[in-house]
Amino acid sequence: MRFSDLRVLSRRDWLITAAGAAAIVILTMTVVWTVRHAWAISRLHRGVGDTVFYDADDRPWFRLDEQRRDVPLTQISTYVKDAVIAVEDHRYYLHPGVDPIALARAAVFNLRPGGGTQGGSTITQQLARTLFLSNTRTYGRKLKEAALAVMLELALSKREILELYLNRVYLSGGVYGVETMSQKMLGKPAAELTLAEAALIAGIIRAPASYSPWTHLDAARRRSFVVLRRMREEGKITTEQEGAARAAPVRVQPPPIVTAARHGYAKEFLRQQFRELYGDDNPPDWRVRTTFVPAMQDAAEAAVRGGLARVGAAGLQAALVALDPNTGNLLAMVGGSDFATTPFNRAVRSRRQPGSAFKPFVYAAALERGLSPASTITGLQQVAVEASSGVWIPRDERVAGRDEMTLREALLESSNAAAVRLQHQVGSAPVLRLARDLGVRDQPDVPSLALGSGLVTPLELTAAYAVFPTLGYRVRPRGLVSVQDGMGEAVHRVHIERERILSEDVAFQMVSMLRDVVDRGTGAAARRHGVTGAVGGKTGSTNDYRDAWFVGFSSSVVVGVWVGFDQPARIREGGSGARVALPIWAEFMRGVSQRLPPAPFAPPPGLHAEQLCPVSHLRPTDGCPTYTEYFKDGDEVPVRLCPVHPGTLAPQARRALQGFVAALGRGLKGIFR
Repeated sequence: MRFSDLRVLSRRDWLITAAGAAAIVILTMTVVWTVRHAWAISRLHRGVGDTVFYDADDRPWFRLDEQRRDVPLTQISTYVKDAVIAVEDHRYYLHPGVDPIALARAAVFNLRPGGGTQGGSTITQQLARTLFLSNTRTYGRKLKEAALAVMLELALSKREILELYLNRVYLSGGVYGVETMSQKMLGKPAAELTLAEAALIAGIIRAPASYSPWTHLDAARRRSFVVLRRMREEGKITTEQEGAARAAPVRVQPPPIVTAARHGYAKEFLRQQFRELYGDDNPPDWRVRTTFVPAMQDAAEAAVRGGLARVGAAGLQAALVALDPNTGNLLAMVGGSDFATTPFNRAVRSRRQPGSAFKPFVYAAALERGLSPASTITGLQQVAVEASSGVWIPRDERVAGRDEMTLREALLESSNAAAVRLQHQVGSAPVLRLARDLGVRDQPDVPSLALGSGLVTPLELTAAYAVFPTLGYRVRPRGLVSVQDGMGEAVHRVHIERERILSEDVAFQMVSMLRDVVDRGTGAAARRHGVTGAVGGKTGSTNDYRDAWFVGFSSSVVVGVWVGFDQPARIREGGSGARVALPIWAEFMRGVSQRLPPAPFAPPPGLHAEQLCPVSHLRPTDGCPTYTEYFKDGDEVPVRLCPVHPGTLAPQARRALQGFVAALGRGLKGIFR
């Protein structure tokens, strides 16, 4: 045998081996998949479970569908059963789960040019898809659907399958199941449905969005006539019954409220995240683990309710977001005044101007570029910015007649002129880049950027503030932790995502400055409202008091609060962030202080501390009060003495001055050596 023949044989043997190995792998995967789903189907004899959401302490919290009610087949009108079978699967009692005739008819119809599409799924296939699969239209899903349908037929009786189907089918408006639909739409149990009402419900199944009785009643009625015709053709009703049902009036009740008001914003936020993964499916016995803490949700809702009541303005809304800065775990979320009356979630969907609450990003960018909290911003009286309406001069409510301020002083006083001047000094590009890296995207490159003229959601802004208590890390917010199917297998997991954005030295300097805002700046009202411990934050207000913000943090939690009207208007005269949003923040922080006690912020080893006068921010005399300022390597440390307080050099300043003189002497000696 020639060598080339051996080489050919070797290649052939290799291909055979590879094909055999692939076949074994595919067979093994098929067997495992079949066994798992056979076990799940065998459990359906006890009825269908629900997708249950668990809180952060792994306790059951709420169901995906809190209003579904399963009833036995005997409690569902015979009209409903006959109508559904007639219009959805008239050979239901003849096929083994898959109907070859219906599939062939659908294939021929779909191949005709301009003929549209037609489905060939049986009731059993629809149930299989609802219970175990997603709504993705792929050939792989159709094959799985067919296999599961046959397995359902082998394990369950036709009666059991129909009962499960009628209790699980989606019928628009967030409603699943015939019993719930009957109660919500008509105010009666499914056992009492008339022929006309049964045909209306059965007709919805084909396209719940297009035939919803609450939004498209006329289309739903026309579809019900198709159902009645099919029932007559199948011999389930007479021509006289069909005519009477067509003429019978059907009175539909107002649309249902999908879920309860308590915890409504948080629950619907989590439901929406689940639906983005799995569509409208409501799989049996699935467990969804979340990051939310119901007790904190209660505290958040109470704080928002109390804060809005104190302002007393009709139609005023508020949003609150609380998250763990170390993990990004969402702990509580409120998106408005009352979920039952206004379910729009402003915490994640409303984009508003942050005002001065944006300023910390300007100051952080400046610190990254070599400035320190004691660096001076000058020329404040000369700030004038060209705007579309003419020359625009930033207005300061608390600062007047000052031409220079330190960064620390300007932030705690929330000086508009200083923020604009600082942005001009460092450039808008570093500020925009930092904001983008922290998840605050699409900000305008304009001189008023420093004053928060862009748009943000409360969730985005709150998450961005986590970079300060984490000493430089951005965390991605997460509400879901994991999803487990009915057999306990993890089908989805959301990992903690952390990314360093700021150096720890800069982040700690910002923490120190933002703590000063709360201790003696625009956020000082927090102390009067009973907030204790190491906390920092920043107020925010927009033109004419249309938006009020306070975003603050401890080592354990970051909380953002927004207050305003949906259609921007003045909240009230003097309705600043300090007066309107901060009290809500403070009430929430007091309510969660036992579970989330604030720990001290320790300075990183790269910083060195200096004692300065808190009035002049210069070297203290023995007549000065003092505070601790932190400097990075390369920061310019003040050497001038405080001119405000009389006295001689304080001991710390004397030692620092002696060290400076000694260092200067050594330097001069080296030059002339």
